[in-house]
Amino acid sequence: MTETPMSAGELLEIADALLPGRSLDAARITEGNLHHVVLVPGTAAVRVSKRPSSAEEMPRRMEVLREIADAGLPFAVPEPLTPVTRFGERAAVAVSWIHGEEQPEGQGDPDQIGKLLRAVREVPVTPRLRQLLNAPREKGWAEVLAGQVVPRLPDRWRDECRRRLEAAAALEAVPDALVHGDLGGANVHWGRDGRLVGVLDWDQAHLFDPAVDAALMAWHGWDTVRLAVDPETYRRARAYDAPFGVGHLVGILDGRPLTNVDGYVRSIVAWLDSSS
Repeated sequence: MTETPMSAGELLEIADALLPGRSLDAARITEGNLHHVVLVPGTAAVRVSKRPSSAEEMPRRMEVLREIADAGLPFAVPEPLTPVTRFGERAAVAVSWIHGEEQPEGQGDPDQIGKLLRAVREVPVTPRLRQLLNAPREKGWAEVLAGQVVPRLPDRWRDECRRRLEAAAALEAVPDALVHGDLGGANVHWGRDGRLVGVLDWDQAHLFDPAVDAALMAWHGWDTVRLAVDPETYRRARAYDAPFGVGHLVGILDGRPLTNVDGYVRSIVAWLDSSS
């Protein structure tokens, strides 16, 4: 189902309803794949669903945030400040503000990145977290890609990507760990002293091999990742990235159904062509 466009005024009205009495003079609006976001600096980020599936998933995603925040991570995690509230076909929630800012692409301290990756993978996988998150190892993630994506690839990539996918699927299984699923870029906030402040946007969190998060941190450069993790994790990270790019892979691992396979394939082909 296509989304109904929302105006800036409508989004600010929702933010005002969730944050009564708070000034929105400095608010700015951005958006991701799943949500519009009204940023109220120093106060909150108001997330507004873009489509029915996002609205239905929002309560579960807020429960995930609460569970992760309770794990005692050495950095901040957004926590719900309000109940998930319906505004017609939309759902919205205000989450806590995380200070700091993203690092430029290609920059980063391997020591700090290594500490981040260790902290995430060491979060205890409680029964509640296992209930809340997708565990793709149990659902044939590689078979989905082999059956729905590889046959749609152009001839020049089909056999090579099938080989790369088979290599990734053949990696020896490791115990499921918490995987953020969208590390890097604007989702990781750092202080001016270069230290990690907080990690945002856990919408694509799932339970799988923590080497996936290591691959996502290649935002900072593969050489930086090599220095941040042990050689085996690095090897696995490159294997997960190789078939389609790890950012596309997570689109299967986090449990969302492939609703636009042709668009997904076009994006993969663009990545393959640009990275060859």
